[in-house]
Amino acid sequence: MFAAYYDCPGGPENLYMKEVMKPDPGEGEVLVKVSASALNRADLLQRKGKYPPPKGASDILGLEAAGRVAGLGPGCSGRWKIGDAVMALLSGGGQAQFVTVPEGLLMPIPKDMTFIQAAAIPEAWLTAFQLLHFVGKVQEGERVLIHAGASGVGIAAIQLVRLAKAIPIVTAGTQEKLEATANAGAAAGFNYKNEDFSEKVLEFTQGSGVDIILDCVGASHWEKNLNCLSTDGRWIIYGLLSGGEVHGDLLARLLSKRASIHTSLLRSRDKEASIVFFPQYKERLVRAFSEEVLPHFSGGASPRLQLHVDSVYPLHAIAEAHRAMEENKNIGKIVIEIPV
Repeated sequence: MFAAYYDCPGGPENLYMKEVMKPDPGEGEVLVKVSASALNRADLLQRKGKYPPPKGASDILGLEAAGRVAGLGPGCSGRWKIGDAVMALLSGGGQAQFVTVPEGLLMPIPKDMTFIQAAAIPEAWLTAFQLLHFVGKVQEGERVLIHAGASGVGIAAIQLVRLAKAIPIVTAGTQEKLEATANAGAAAGFNYKNEDFSEKVLEFTQGSGVDIILDCVGASHWEKNLNCLSTDGRWIIYGLLSGGEVHGDLLARLLSKRASIHTSLLRSRDKEASIVFFPQYKERLVRAFSEEVLPHFSGGASPRLQLHVDSVYPLHAIAEAHRAMEENKNIGKIVIEIPV
């Protein structure tokens, strides 16, 4: 089969499409013929040599995929059959013509959705759902500050906050991105490049601040985050785009607000770790998302959730897709189309 590949860590120019061995499904696994995958920041970090896949995971890039069931490993429960249209959360391997997936991490694709659209769901939407519900325990009426509001996770989080009857507030770096977040349902949005978002958030919330912060930025935002975090607020860190080194009295300021910091990395919750620490964590997450959120992507649902695909690149142009994400201009997801 063909897959996205690189011989050594480095820039996007190292990426190319290579013929590799097709995987065989193991115990309880399903073989999926992939029609589309999507790009995530984790792929960029892995390509640079800064984010290796978890132990036992494929070293091929790609944390999500959409396609059709092409084979069943021994011990499968019978939930899926050959030809079923499915999408999957992966620890790696999605940017290839075939990938093996534990059957509990597959989700059905709604009938009126294309593979391109479906590929934009698993990583971004499950990450946002996990941060809000499994980690943040969002409650009706709470205010949630979402950094990188026009990213795949950001656009998903805005809509999931609305679905939870809470109030989404975002930051982004351009007016175009702020307009996209408003269209997605953000109650307010602020440009972190030319205004103090913490002051704007406090003004919008009449001084009370936000109950939850979804933060993929890290060091550069820490003081402003604490400025606008409410008493007993939850600050959830799931990425470090600006680094992780903090200079200042973070702990004292955190303590003064009785606030808490949570951290989360979804990819590293591999099968071995989940059994020990979080029994079937990803499977529970996929099941909850499938029951509570997935129906809202279908016609007639209220409210109806919207997908935002920024651009589509063929697998042989994987280097161009990486460059596009590194330029940080995309609004929503960058999808990779896999050749037949």
